Amino acid sequence: MPLSIRVLGSGTSSGVPTIGCSCEVCLSIDPRDTRQRPSILIRAADREPGGGIRNILVDTTPDFRAQMLAMRATRPVDRLDAIVYTHGHADHILGLDDVRPFNYRQGIIPLYAAPDTFEVIRRVFSYAFEPRERKTHIPQLEVNLIGDAPFEVHGLLFEPIPVMHGKEKIYGFRFGRAAYLTDHSEVPESSLAKLCGLDVVFLDALRHKPHPTHSTLETSIETARRIGAKRTFFTHMCHDLGHAATEAILPPGMFLAYDGLEIEVGERA
Repeated sequence: MPLSIRVLGSGTSSGVPTIGCSCEVCLSIDPRDTRQRPSILIRAADREPGGGIRNILVDTTPDFRAQMLAMRATRPVDRLDAIVYTHGHADHILGLDDVRPFNYRQGIIPLYAAPDTFEVIRRVFSYAFEPRERKTHIPQLEVNLIGDAPFEVHGLLFEPIPVMHGKEKIYGFRFGRAAYLTDHSEVPESSLAKLCGLDVVFLDALRHKPHPTHSTLETSIETARRIGAKRTFFTHMCHDLGHAATEAILPPGMFLAYDGLEIEVGERA
């Protein structure tokens, strides 16, 4: 069975429209120019007998609740089987408290994060990890610390792909014949070597103007050419990039991601 990848958010940390901005993109009526904070939802068949379809979330953005509600009319999400984190910045973790409705129905949710990422999560959401009795509901999470080594989530192999986010090392992930790399200013040579033979890759492409912690669209186009995936989708975009105008100038096989985009890729790497 192929993997399904749903783009929950394709925007930068401030989202698009940006508060107080009246630029052409922020006022656009093209729904693809409305970008919530960056995250994807992976649907994959569990390899265990009777395991069914698993929903694996990458990052819990401040827009997580709205992202889940937006799916009600088409493909409602009635369970959340795991959360995998790229890093601990606010736009990637602050929706964690909103997993509680899933806890009500299904209990504990596994969480996968690098030690430094989990330290941020534990500090921000300390109440969820303090060993004391409570009279209110808190996120119920099973913590799994990750590093450079591959790990399995309900039978789906995730290979961490180290990238540089400014001076900080964070993770993208390869799973099946897809890879998701967000928030990178550089993809090291050693990481590019892990990205051969992909059907789909997602890459950071903040804007045209250089930024100290994110890739430009032009740099990511060159990175995409080196990776050579069948399809490349750019994400984590700010309001400098209008969807229609920007996509019209992209090379063949390259596209802008947008909120609600859903694609299928092969499960086997």
